Amino acid sequence: MHQSTHNEQSMQACIEACSHCHQVCLQTAMNHCLNVGGKHVEAGHFRLMMSCAEICQTSANFQLSSSHFHRRICEVCAEVCEACAEDCEKVGGMDECVEACRACAESCRQMASSQH
Repeated sequence: MHQSTHNEQSMQACIEACSHCHQVCLQTAMNHCLNVGGKHVEAGHFRLMMSCAEICQTSANFQLSSSHFHRRICEVCAEVCEACAEDCEKVGGMDECVEACRACAESCRQMASSQH
């Protein structure tokens, strides 16, 4: 019983981290990056940010629907978030995005490795 509650709390925290990362990546890409231009809108960077927002939304959705695939989605989400965090750090001026991506990656990694 206690284990189940713990798992539900962990999943809720992960859903929130994914939702937050989705929001931050999408807002940052569509507003900050498009406005600043230059390296912020280079194809590789912009595509990665949009992919990150997309996989975070998908990861949250899979968890919300209790899909038995959610751990695999979380695993992919963690990889994409880590790549996005590194890229945003390299481009610079996107600390909020870097933090959201790192937090989501960590939460998703824990969810991916958790037992049923």
